[in-house]
Amino acid sequence: MTELVLSLLAAVLAITLHEAAHGYAALALGDDTAKSLGRLSLNPLRHVDRFGTIILPIGLLVFQLFTLGHVAFMFGWAKPVPVSAWRFRYPRQGMAIVAAAGPAMNFFLAWAAALALQAMPEVPLWVQCYFLDNLNQTDRCMLLAFGDPVEAAEYFSNFVYFFMMSNLVLGLFNLLPIPPLDGGRIVVGLLPESLAMAWARLERAGIVMVMLLVFLLPQALREFGIAFDPVGSALSRLLPAGFRLILLAAGHVADG
Repeated sequence: MTELVLSLLAAVLAITLHEAAHGYAALALGDDTAKSLGRLSLNPLRHVDRFGTIILPIGLLVFQLFTLGHVAFMFGWAKPVPVSAWRFRYPRQGMAIVAAAGPAMNFFLAWAAALALQAMPEVPLWVQCYFLDNLNQTDRCMLLAFGDPVEAAEYFSNFVYFFMMSNLVLGLFNLLPIPPLDGGRIVVGLLPESLAMAWARLERAGIVMVMLLVFLLPQALREFGIAFDPVGSALSRLLPAGFRLILLAAGHVADG
């Protein structure tokens, strides 16, 4: 139950600040649409999407806790912050910058959380897990790292882990180059105009493509003994390396 509460809180904060970053980036580029509609806020309730912020993250958390015993993957979304791209001097490039602000915020938050661990008197065991020579052993090590917290420091340490996990997964996942994910909008801003317009048209079906690629198709093929999960496989490789990189950037070292 403790892991569920900490994970949910971490995910809501990561998603909320991700969306707020889009709004602040748009404002910096001259678009005050989000501000005028009351969406330029750090209040999580302003950004809640009933399914993407509540139902899906809780479902993923419960499923993983009952099947894996720990949280290995998080995903969700908030109500998109409204942006009026026509207010930017260069609309496509402006939207790319606004889109990039979300993942950039998530990576910054993960790094800031890792910095906060420096205040702890002892290095948490889960931090040491990410400095194993063989990153494939990380999951096995993590099973030993989480017990029932008995002290405030352990609650704090576990929350930092879930907060870093939520931000890394959200940031990396949103960099997939499929509209309406942030990565797709970044690609639209970088491509020549003709190609950009064609890529932007994927946005209408983009979320369906994401759901099929990430959730439905891998699960359906698994029932027939076919291992096809490109996004999950990529994240399983990138997350341990991402954790290690951010911990190193925050001043943590292998010997604790």
